[in-house]
Amino acid sequence: MAPKLRLHMVVDPAGWLCISGVFGVWLYNSYLVPELVLLPHYREGHVPWILVICYYAASALCVAALFRASTADPGRLPANPQIPQSEREDWELCNKCNLMRPKRTHHCRRCGHCVRRMDHHCPWINNCVGEDNHWLFLQLCFYTQVLSGFTLVLDFCQYYYFQPLRHLDQEKFTARHELALLRGSALMGTLMFAGISGLFYSQLASVILDTTSIEKMMPFSGQTGGPTRPWRAALAEVCGTRWKALWFLPLRSRRALPDGRHFV
Repeated sequence: MAPKLRLHMVVDPAGWLCISGVFGVWLYNSYLVPELVLLPHYREGHVPWILVICYYAASALCVAALFRASTADPGRLPANPQIPQSEREDWELCNKCNLMRPKRTHHCRRCGHCVRRMDHHCPWINNCVGEDNHWLFLQLCFYTQVLSGFTLVLDFCQYYYFQPLRHLDQEKFTARHELALLRGSALMGTLMFAGISGLFYSQLASVILDTTSIEKMMPFSGQTGGPTRPWRAALAEVCGTRWKALWFLPLRSRRALPDGRHFV
């Protein structure tokens, strides 16, 4: 039986403010761009219906990944963890929460507990990125790239490619919406696409190399993973499934693969 999706909330006003800002950017682009560009040009036959479907699908997947990454348990260590007999020598005591923890587990000061294979605490999702939600964070970065890139293309086409809309005064439309559409949307799209692209590819490299952001800052700690595996094996272990199509679906649960380090 598949595990249930449980909500994991972090009580942090600063984090709530950050995630509200991210949601506001998503809402701005998901409403303004279709309302001013995509739907009017679709009604006049300038763009095909499949383009509209793709934009809304990217928007829906982006907000779904945001919700799941911010509310999924990142791999919080329970209050009374059961230590496997074969791993007793590898566990260590956390000097902050006074609990035994396995290797590659770190204490998050913002959340107040230890997280298995913690990568970092991200204020933009108001949650830690760890063993159980790293795949959701990768999804969020990926779909944010898709949506912001889509937005930039539509903004460009509105002013340099699409035919003028027949049902409105083009000069009046430009005067009224140029600031909100061309400057605001294009600026946000550029910043989001550039920033998230760098973050996504650095996170992807960390997964493939079996390391974390924390471990990168401690090169002599000896806590990094084993030898480099094939990229498909590394991503399958993080996503909890070998089915590649499921790597892109946020509304599911992750299950740890048995003996994940040794399959190919």
